[in-house]
Amino acid sequence: MRPFDYQRPDGLDHAGQLARADGAMAIAGGTNLLDLMKLQVETPGTLVDVNSVGMNTIDADGDGLRIGALVTNTATAAYDAVRRDYAVLARAILAGATQQLRNKATTGGNLCQRTRCYYFTHLDQPCNKREPGSGCGALKGIARLHAILGTSSECIATYPGDMAVAMAALGATVEVTGPAGERSIPVREFHRLPGDMPQKDNALEPGEIITAVRLPAPTQGQHIYRKVRERSSYAFALCSVAAIIRMEEGRFAHADLAFGGLAHKPWHDPRITELLVGSEPSLALFDKAADLLLEDAQGYGENDFKIPLARRTLKSVLCEVTGVDA
Repeated sequence: MRPFDYQRPDGLDHAGQLARADGAMAIAGGTNLLDLMKLQVETPGTLVDVNSVGMNTIDADGDGLRIGALVTNTATAAYDAVRRDYAVLARAILAGATQQLRNKATTGGNLCQRTRCYYFTHLDQPCNKREPGSGCGALKGIARLHAILGTSSECIATYPGDMAVAMAALGATVEVTGPAGERSIPVREFHRLPGDMPQKDNALEPGEIITAVRLPAPTQGQHIYRKVRERSSYAFALCSVAAIIRMEEGRFAHADLAFGGLAHKPWHDPRITELLVGSEPSLALFDKAADLLLEDAQGYGENDFKIPLARRTLKSVLCEVTGVDA
């Protein structure tokens, strides 16, 4: 780890001023950032500790909830209204990391966590995300955990988180503040596909800080988070599905799904919702939903298995919700 300055601001405005300085980075729980600093993947000149600037409460917000950026994952998952009305979010959080990490990890930091691609974390390997123009080592290398959707010739890394996948299914919104003032970004648009700028993970502009995530009014129905991974805990998703589904009179009345482990961002395809809502459940319908999801899927050798895995996982979730025999 390289030497750095440490600043503790006395408020959010002060934090923003410090974070806009060249080489500065905000830190809260530090569960991802400190690891990357030890590996010298991240080398901030200044750490701005935002833990003292508030943003650590969950509040009713109209018909929904507003979760402060510094609320820990543990606190969010344990909050009564989250467990009752947004169960998919609680389940997704509890499927990630370990209890000790969830005790420190925050809402804002979790959204901003970086990929766990092996090439990104090894300085002796090419990685366009870490060093633009150096190449993507995973394209012809070790790619078991890597993306099959939304990839580019520059990067095939995945977004590793669980919480954001559930938030994408829920239609949540990220609130940020920065030099240009306050703005809101749908979670579904917060993370970027790699394109020709894989070094830019999300929609935050320089100096912007996440202040909260707003959850819309709750949707009645079944909340499911299915995570397929190589071991039962402390492992990133090979494929995950967050689903909020309500059936009425034998048909889909509501169906919002998002997918993790498949792309550079939580993947949400509105065509799947359009296909399902109003339809009677059947294996043929579920196959059509999987066809839409995987229409442009591309494997890279070691991760070819993710294409049939994603199909089976989606169909399994839909069968569980509807009672259709697989």
